Amino acid sequence: MKLCGIEFGPVLGASGVEGFFGEGYWFHVPLKRLGVLDFSGMTFTAKTATLLANEGHMPLTERYTPREWFPECVWMNPWTGDMLNAVGLSNPGLQALLDTGQWQERTEPFWISVMAIGKTLAERLDEVRRIVDILLEAKERFAAPFGVQKNLSCPNTGHALSGLVGESIQTLHILQALDVPVMPKYSVVSTPTEAMMELEQHPACHAICVSNTFRTGSASIPWHRVFGGFKSPLARFGGGGLSGPRLRPLVCDWIARLRDAGFTKPINGGGGIFHPRDVNQYHRAGASSIFVGSVASQRPWQVQRIIRRAYELDWRYQS
Repeated sequence: MKLCGIEFGPVLGASGVEGFFGEGYWFHVPLKRLGVLDFSGMTFTAKTATLLANEGHMPLTERYTPREWFPECVWMNPWTGDMLNAVGLSNPGLQALLDTGQWQERTEPFWISVMAIGKTLAERLDEVRRIVDILLEAKERFAAPFGVQKNLSCPNTGHALSGLVGESIQTLHILQALDVPVMPKYSVVSTPTEAMMELEQHPACHAICVSNTFRTGSASIPWHRVFGGFKSPLARFGGGGLSGPRLRPLVCDWIARLRDAGFTKPINGGGGIFHPRDVNQYHRAGASSIFVGSVASQRPWQVQRIIRRAYELDWRYQS
């Protein structure tokens, strides 16, 4: 996937699959040494940052890695591949991450993921403006080109379509000042395909990314089968968001419907890619590239096979 003349390749990492800086997680170390886990060929996407520090539900060390080996805000079923996370955007804030200098030292194109978390539209837009100011000040010190992945999922259940489109357009106008590739990220659960058609001609929308996790309670998922009941194991954290194989057919169907509606910009698609054959499904649906996430912790031996399969295919809608 080539955006603004920058080649990002056919495979991106899901936001945070390798941590904030590509350091990964404690269990990655033995898996890599044994040759079980290999991210080679995948474009790095940083764990999502907010403007200011946000505590969330995952305690972090002074190096911004998870303090707990087995975080209480993450639940998984290794047999089905279902995974819930209620991390809650735990991060030290964008400036603190930039102050480490680690993003600036990267030598290959990558993505910085950001999200505005204000309760009102005005607050969120102000956060985006301040995020842009911080990145503009730091941009000249980056050794490699980068893009910005902006989480623009519907912020509230029942958010009106007009509000979603309006916020997306206003946010893209602000991000345009960065003069880097911008890829807003949406949830297919809360984002009608009609909303995306409004962005078809927007010059600051270079691609879109789908999908975020499915919030617990979303009508598309048989939750009693996921949990073995009707109460989320992460209920004390608000329920969490689901990733895993149950997402794949829903995301692919959404992408196919968006293409049928006439959307021509690149789409980075992901959710439930656990086997090389799953890449074919996204390719047929009309994705321009894929991202891999929970497979790295649930089926790590499949990651390199998935990456290789993506490089074998001729992806459409590349720029």
